Amino acid sequence: MDTRPIGVFDSGMGGLTAVRQMLQLLPGEDIVYFGDTGRVPYGGRSVETIVRYARQDVAFLRGFDLKAIVIACGTVSTTALHLLNSENAIPILGVVQPAANAAAKATRTGNIGVIGTKATIRSGAYETSIRTLLPTARLTAKACPLLVPLVEDGRVRRGDPVTERVVAEYLAPVKAAGVDTLVLGCTHYPLLRDVISDYMGVGVTLIDTGEQAALAAAELLGGQNKLNDPGRTGERRYYASDSAEDFAATASLYLGSDISGMVERVAIENY
Repeated sequence: MDTRPIGVFDSGMGGLTAVRQMLQLLPGEDIVYFGDTGRVPYGGRSVETIVRYARQDVAFLRGFDLKAIVIACGTVSTTALHLLNSENAIPILGVVQPAANAAAKATRTGNIGVIGTKATIRSGAYETSIRTLLPTARLTAKACPLLVPLVEDGRVRRGDPVTERVVAEYLAPVKAAGVDTLVLGCTHYPLLRDVISDYMGVGVTLIDTGEQAALAAAELLGGQNKLNDPGRTGERRYYASDSAEDFAATASLYLGSDISGMVERVAIENY
């Protein structure tokens, strides 16, 4: 057993979808979450900027003596995961490989779609990982840069005409390709599950990257005998680089619980 916390970070609040899954899977674990809400989104930034931001995020979290870090951000996972692992002595997990594994298992026809930020799609990381597992896979990838701002603004519900139009425009070529499995390659996107599912249709399996990352963390730490007693009540700490009050007010949308008064602001540029 290892009682040190697990660190989780994202460019904004989307990574809380991974935290929600971790709270269910690993109730005995202490979790420290950092959301870089002051600089969201990362997806349209240069590689150099993404790497700099990611290093600062990790440097902040490492101050908590963690046993592992989950990068709950598709952009950082596809751009800087290997670099961060080479620079840090603790395990750092991304969202790409777990989601690729799930997609390869879920597909019935080998026809798989991937949506993500510009940086994620530009990297080709999901396609590479899926083809390693399933060489005959047919892949359709689409960058969806407006989805993260919509989610961060709380525009996630069925019936929102702006959100439904944006989703339809982005996903039209993916749907036309006839995919039977769609990787939601950003942890913000599960908040749009209903809208995306309505558009894609009931025959398309959606792969939640946050859920798969949480499962991967549980498997890794369990295999190393580093999980706490599940009967233990874990502690949660939440940090943001912009308004703590705004973060707390919106967090219930992602977590399904109220964290008012539990969020602190951090000056991430100092790390």
